[in-house]
Amino acid sequence: MKQLQFERHHREDWEALEERLDALDRRVADDEVGDLPELYRRTSRHLALAKDRHYSPALVARLHRLVLRGHQHLYRTRRRWAGRVLQFFLVELPRTVRAERRLFSLAAFLLFFPGLVMGLASYADGRLIYTLAGSEQVRQMESMYDPANDKVGRGAERQSASDFQMFGVYVSNNTGIGFRTFAGGLLFGVGTVATLLFNGLFLGGVAGHLTGLGYAGTFWPFVAGHGAFELTAIVLSGTAGLQLARALYAPGRYGRIGALRAVAPASATIMAGAALLFLLAAFVEAFWSSSTLVPDEVKYAVAGVLWTLVAAYFLLAGRARRGS
Repeated sequence: MKQLQFERHHREDWEALEERLDALDRRVADDEVGDLPELYRRTSRHLALAKDRHYSPALVARLHRLVLRGHQHLYRTRRRWAGRVLQFFLVELPRTVRAERRLFSLAAFLLFFPGLVMGLASYADGRLIYTLAGSEQVRQMESMYDPANDKVGRGAERQSASDFQMFGVYVSNNTGIGFRTFAGGLLFGVGTVATLLFNGLFLGGVAGHLTGLGYAGTFWPFVAGHGAFELTAIVLSGTAGLQLARALYAPGRYGRIGALRAVAPASATIMAGAALLFLLAAFVEAFWSSSTLVPDEVKYAVAGVLWTLVAAYFLLAGRARRGS
C-alpha cells in the first residue's frame, strides 16, 4: 500500500487518538480513558507498518509522537487506578466501618454471644447439636475432624479434592453466607438478624460438640487460621445488612427508596471489605488450615497474628492525626 492510501485509510484513527489525548491533557474527559487503549493499539501497529515500509520521516515522527503520548496517558491512568485501590482499602473502608461502629458491634454481638452460649452448652451436653443439625450432618462433621481423618476439615466425598478445588468450594460457601446476611437487611433486618444468630449458634454448637468429643486437637488448629478473616467478614456483612434495615425503619424525608440509595455507597464499601476477607479466608483455609506439615503451635501463633492485624486495620487504618 502506498503512503497516500495508507494515510487516507487510517487518518480517522489518528485524528480520533489526537483528539482524545488533547481532551485528557485539558482534563475535560473526567480522567476516563474511554476508547484510548484501542486507538493506542491501532496506532502502534500503524507506526510499525510505517517504519517497515519506509514511509516518510514526517509520518513516522507524527505516529511516534501519538504513540508516545498515548503510552504516557495509559501508564498514568494505571498508576491512578492503583492509587485509588490503595486509597479505598487503606482509608475509605476502615473509616466507613468505624463510622458504623454501633452496627458493627451489634452484628458482632448477634454472632459471637449466641455462639459462646451454645458452645458451652454443647460441650456440656453433646445432644444439643441435634437441635441445629440432623444426625447425618452431625456425623459428617464428626468425620471431618476425626483424628483418624487423613485430610482434616474435608468430608469423605472430598478427600480426593485438591487444595485449589477446595479453595473454590470455600469461596462459594463464604460468598453465600455473606450475601444472605447482607440481603436479609431488605426484610427490615429480620433476615440479617436471623442469619447472624443461626450462624453463631451453629458455629458455637459445632465447636462445643467436637471439643466435647475430644477432637479439639484437630478442630481448633484447623479453624484458628482463617477464623479472623471469615468471622470478621460475616460481621461486616451483618453491618451492611443492618444499614439497609435502618434505612427502611427510619427513612426520613427521602422515603424508603431514597434512604436505601443514600446508604448504598457505604453498604457497598463494607461489602467490598467483606468480600476481600471471605476470599482471604478461603485461601487460608484451603492452603494453610488443612496442612498437616505445620505444627499446631505455629498455626495458633499465626492465628494470633492475623486477629491482631485485622483488629489493628479496622481500628487504626486511615486515621488522620486527630482520628476518624
